[in-house]
Amino acid sequence: MSKILVIAEHLGGKLNSSTARAVSAAIAVKGEAIDVLVLADSVDAIAAEAAKIDGVSRVLTVARAENAHPLAAVLAPQIAKAAAGYSHVFVPSTTFGKDVAPRVAALLGVAQVSDVMSVEGAHTFKRPIYAGNAIITVEADPAYAVVATIRSASWPAAAIGANNAPVEALAVDVVLPTHTRFIELKQGASDRPDLQSASKVVSGGRGVGSKENFDIIFKFADKIGAAVGASRAAVDAGYVPSDLQVGQTGKIIAPELYMAIGISGAIQHLTGIKDAGTIVAINKDAEAPIFEVADFGLVGDLFKLIPELEASL
Repeated sequence: MSKILVIAEHLGGKLNSSTARAVSAAIAVKGEAIDVLVLADSVDAIAAEAAKIDGVSRVLTVARAENAHPLAAVLAPQIAKAAAGYSHVFVPSTTFGKDVAPRVAALLGVAQVSDVMSVEGAHTFKRPIYAGNAIITVEADPAYAVVATIRSASWPAAAIGANNAPVEALAVDVVLPTHTRFIELKQGASDRPDLQSASKVVSGGRGVGSKENFDIIFKFADKIGAAVGASRAAVDAGYVPSDLQVGQTGKIIAPELYMAIGISGAIQHLTGIKDAGTIVAINKDAEAPIFEVADFGLVGDLFKLIPELEASL
């Protein structure tokens, strides 16, 4: 039977919702047990959150001062050691997961399975290829452990609250590298909802025209309580910082409502929103590719249509 180890992602002492989504993927494997591994300098609060996720059998903790910051070079050897006896190691396909998982796979001597969007069997998965233009079915060798990143946007978060899994401290005897060290963390502060977990997202593209004009996107998003995103073209043009980029080379999201304003709909952008519930597009070009995937479309000048929508709201 399969035993699955899910690596917890956390920041500032709080568990990231991507962990519960990775647990959902683990549940789909229908294995014998699902354990969550928490690596931090102070593990109690994070472990308590993880223990409440439905489907979790145990929460294992490794508390070391070196784990104060999520450095892949430091975490990977500990994860590889802790993975002994497990058939699967699942990590969220976030910046954190994409950094850590390849090192874990290399240390275990296996090929990584990336961006798992569905589980077809214990060792058979579906994942996107060609910038999301196609979906491929891959089969991992059952003789080896499966190290996989889980495409968070494709999985609902496992319910939290009903479970009360036991928490156990894990002793990991491994020498940690010293060639990598933490310097500082820089992150933007915002009162708006988080882009990757928001139920509503309003994104602007090159059609917005300038950094100053992007205020119309921010104001409209605030009006409906949405997070703000952007196309790569808008980011490259300097309208907004790169942490707002949605798409293949940005954030992969799955909000209930996605509004694409002044975005033409290049395939790289569509890859990032394919799992969105309802897609609304506003563009003056009636032939823009975005309208091929939109549930609702408005053809016209965004600077006239957005104020009209705001007035209606």
